[in-house]
Amino acid sequence: MMKKLFVVAVVVLSSLLSLQAEARNDLVTLELKPVMESNKAKEALLDVPVYFAGQSHPEVAQSMGVVTTSRKTNALNKSDREACEWVLLSALKVLQDNARDNGYDAVINIKSNYEHNEFSSAEEFQCGAGFLMAGVALKGEVVKFK
Repeated sequence: MMKKLFVVAVVVLSSLLSLQAEARNDLVTLELKPVMESNKAKEALLDVPVYFAGQSHPEVAQSMGVVTTSRKTNALNKSDREACEWVLLSALKVLQDNARDNGYDAVINIKSNYEHNEFSSAEEFQCGAGFLMAGVALKGEVVKFK
């Protein structure tokens, strides 16, 4: 009987811990430079320049306006950093596709916008990291340069 109670207690405790882990949604702030200089970035991104808020860029001749994207990726068996870096590249590629598909040159003034909380930095980005998923939301201005 005691062994049976112990097994039930372990199962209940495991279930509670599992639910808590699945519900995790931490907002993490990571450096841009390592991911932007990585081989993954060279392989994943297009030749459309991207400039984060605060980074200098050529003079703008025409703006298409601000576009947004929100991307998610599987985070299972990945570190927060690994999942967040991958989903950042995915979100940047969406912005680049938008610029290219509409005949524009670049995306400037890119800001993190996870859960509609704007975070502006030339050196960092924000990502929602959970047990099963990681997500990055970005917004940036699609432009043509002079």
